[in-house]
Amino acid sequence: MLRHEFRPGRAVAGLAMLALAGGYAADAAGAWEVPWTFFLPVFLGGLWLAATATWTAYMLRRRRDARKASAENTAAPASTRGSHAIK
Repeated sequence: MLRHEFRPGRAVAGLAMLALAGGYAADAAGAWEVPWTFFLPVFLGGLWLAATATWTAYMLRRRRDARKASAENTAAPASTRGSHAIK
């Protein structure tokens, strides 16, 4: 059993930020000349990809949980005539 859920959006956001840090480091070291306007679309694109990955993982997890719940609930529904019935 997993100790925690896998969060792909966080992984994608981390990789995007590492790419930005590497680009800034290469620019600061003089190994790569790139205008600063290049980094803004990379940043926003990385955030968009992270949000998309998070949304996709959420939808898949929600669908999996719904299937699991419906497979476990094969018995007849509870009666409304018991002591817990609303009057």
